[in-house]
Amino acid sequence: MLEVLRGWLRRYFSDPQAVFLALLLAAGFAVIAGFGYMLAPVLASVVIAYLLEALVAFLERRGLPRLLGVVAVQVLFIGAVLVLIFGLIPLLYQQLTQLIHELPHMIARGQEVLLQLPQRYPEFFTTEQVQELMAALRTGIGSFGQHVVSVSLASLMGVITLLVYVVLVPLLVFFFLKDKAPILAWVKSLLPRERTLLERVWVDVNAQIGNYVRGKFMEILVVWVVTAATFALLGVKYAMLLGAVVGFSVLVPYVGAVVVTIPVAVVAFSQWGWSREFAYAMAAYGVIQALDGNVLVPLLFSEVVNLHPIAIIVAVLVFGGLWGFWGVFFAIPLATLVEAVVRAWPRDPPPPAGEP
Repeated sequence: MLEVLRGWLRRYFSDPQAVFLALLLAAGFAVIAGFGYMLAPVLASVVIAYLLEALVAFLERRGLPRLLGVVAVQVLFIGAVLVLIFGLIPLLYQQLTQLIHELPHMIARGQEVLLQLPQRYPEFFTTEQVQELMAALRTGIGSFGQHVVSVSLASLMGVITLLVYVVLVPLLVFFFLKDKAPILAWVKSLLPRERTLLERVWVDVNAQIGNYVRGKFMEILVVWVVTAATFALLGVKYAMLLGAVVGFSVLVPYVGAVVVTIPVAVVAFSQWGWSREFAYAMAAYGVIQALDGNVLVPLLFSEVVNLHPIAIIVAVLVFGGLWGFWGVFFAIPLATLVEAVVRAWPRDPPPPAGEP
């Protein structure tokens, strides 16, 4: 057993660069796991700066000095944040409040449909089964209500955290963009001089992560706007709120589209019942999901490494469980990082048979 372990270590960790890369990855994961909550504004600023760097580089290629380009992009970013805070968030909060007030009506409508199941399909449903299902739904809704109350009680801390983010994040983003070259030079000065393996992994991953992050933000925005506009034209209630839910559902591949179908169907059914309008709304939602999966995703993520669906789902479960929203958002880039490290990892050939 010791000989097998020794041979495995000699094969995969005989290169000092491989050892350094393993230690660097372990240290990075440990820092994020242990101090991620405290460093959240910094991590969010790095992601935003990564997104805005493409605009700054575009302005630089057009002959604008970097500082002026950073200032221009920063003004656009702050303007977008102000629109989000004072325009979009109040509208979403208003629609969410209206939806919560209408929940009793939706529950009563759902109970009517459930009570009709034993009469229409007695071979599949019994009255006892429907009553048990309704009791389970009431228990789940009660737990959800308690969770909403606890969230509302903690809303003061949420407001304070939001104010901190509003002040710190734009400031950090500005300095990350303005001082990009000195920051990168400082980081390189901390690394060993022999870092060909690290550079190989970084070159492979950098393009993938940059394309993914920018593409995912664009996908969320496009799906959100198209869904909200489509539902508003069809007269679906809470169109902007449902658009936001459908937009953010793209963060969880495969599963998100299925799960978010439930609130869309519940809202449409409570508004129209089994009617032609309900069919139109669900058909429009299905078309949006089909266009997203078959047109928008291939267009935005043409350069992303193709990962097996099992790998994507496992990455979402693991990293989402570790780091919540950001873990879900970066699940595919992190899986890409793991895949790039595995491909670039140096491997000494196993010794011939008979050699120690």
